[in-house]
Amino acid sequence: MLQANRLTFRLPLGRRLRGRFFWLGWGLLLGILSPAARCLALEVELTPQTPRLGETISVTIESEVPGGSPPKVIWDGTSYPAFPQADNRFRVLLPTTPLQEPGRRTLRVRDDQQVRNLAVYVRDRNFPTQSIWLSDSKASLTGTDYEFDRVAEFKQLVSPQKFWQGPFLRPHPGSVTTVYGVRRYYNGEFANNYYHRGVDYAGRRGSTVVAPAAGRVALVGRETEGFALHGNTVGIDHGQGVVSIFLHLDRIDVQPGQMVAAGEAIGTVGSTGISTGPHLHWGLYVHGRAIDPVPWRFRGIE
Repeated sequence: MLQANRLTFRLPLGRRLRGRFFWLGWGLLLGILSPAARCLALEVELTPQTPRLGETISVTIESEVPGGSPPKVIWDGTSYPAFPQADNRFRVLLPTTPLQEPGRRTLRVRDDQQVRNLAVYVRDRNFPTQSIWLSDSKASLTGTDYEFDRVAEFKQLVSPQKFWQGPFLRPHPGSVTTVYGVRRYYNGEFANNYYHRGVDYAGRRGSTVVAPAAGRVALVGRETEGFALHGNTVGIDHGQGVVSIFLHLDRIDVQPGQMVAAGEAIGTVGSTGISTGPHLHWGLYVHGRAIDPVPWRFRGIE
């Protein structure tokens, strides 16, 4: 039976046969069963139960294959790594974005004995739109290959360690000026491949920005070194494919490779790079895709 939130496959016979003694009749039956009939249970649980576009789906997989290797997980044609949580229990994070279509998707999970194709339904979501009018001079502004290459490499990090614990903190107390997922018209033309890949906070220049969760500083980029679009930038690797990036900073207070704790100061609000005024842009990425940071703050994803 398929369910969008929890899918469990059990073969009672397999559990009964794990006892030390069993009737001769069961032993004779076991001898004629095919190997597939003796497969152990494979449990898959999704959180949230009804995901929306832009949310991160946490998939917990429990395989009863003793000492089995991590399961293989394929979502939207892409393979995602499964990280161990306990004996025979693994967790996978799946990103969704505003650019995807809502509806039914197939999640394939395979352990050492079984392959399961599971139906997952992703709900639609209304994202606000903005109309932006730029002068010819501003419309022609672009970043540098140097900063794009470094940021792209940073977003693809998948460290095996999990550094964060519990819900993420707010990186700045200022009011939110632009929410995640905003779609835009530029000079009257809809930007098909654009959505606001984070949350913007208003803030006084020089006010403190803190790490929303523990991690390793894996990116430091400065406007004076070629970060013309992003401005002064800090990127934190939270582990297992989850990274945060902070743009347009005034001052940077951390060094590459430094470990930071949740709530530790990493820099100050600024208006460096292509920015219309002092503010903080915080983007949260899962396996290279910008997802909504809000559920990570209020629900937490373990």
